[in-house]
Amino acid sequence: MKIIALAVLASTALATPASAGVYVNVEANSALTGSNYTGTTTDLHVGFEGGNETASYYVQGGPSVVSLDGTADSDARLSGKVGGSFAATPKVNVYGEVAVLTADADTTDKNAWGTKIGVKYKF
Repeated sequence: MKIIALAVLASTALATPASAGVYVNVEANSALTGSNYTGTTTDLHVGFEGGNETASYYVQGGPSVVSLDGTADSDARLSGKVGGSFAATPKVNVYGEVAVLTADADTTDKNAWGTKIGVKYKF
């Protein structure tokens, strides 16, 4: 009976997600219109990711520092991202992401939203 219990525990441990855990992501995104630099947003996020061989997900968020060209000031905001991917076939992976950046509190601007969706083919 103990051997069966150990076998069940071992198979359960092996069936847990291939990757899961907390991470820190620091990312700087700069923008240009033509050759004109318009600014940089630096995200300072804490996130969590998980998944297995077939699918994965992540959620992250935290402060963002927005630095616009032509201004000496930076603006602190909040931002976040939620995304994931799944293996449609052994060679095709489908992924997506939804992101938000809160509006500047000193303006009447609205929150900025972004989406990403794609397909990756592996040769």
